[in-house]
Amino acid sequence: MTEEKRRFKAVIGGKAYTIIGPGSEQHFLTVTKLLNERLDQVKTLAPDLTAEEQAILVAFNAVSDQVKLLAAQQDDSDQKA
Repeated sequence: MTEEKRRFKAVIGGKAYTIIGPGSEQHFLTVTKLLNERLDQVKTLAPDLTAEEQAILVAFNAVSDQVKLLAAQQDDSDQKA
C-alpha cells in the first residue's frame, strides 16, 4: 500500500517552498526544522560561502549521515547472520 502524497508549504533558509511527497505534516515539520538548524549551523561556521555552497554542504552532510546509518545497519545485520 503506497502512502498518499501531500502538499506542504515550508520556509527553508528564508525561502518558501512547496514540498510534494508522502509523509505526515509532523514529518515535514520535523524535516524543515532540522534542515533550517543545519543551514543555520553552516552559515555560522562558513558565513563567506554562498547560499548554494552552504546548501551543498548541508546536503553532503545529510547524505554522509545516511551512509553511516546504512553501514551501521549492515553491520548489525551481518552480526545477526
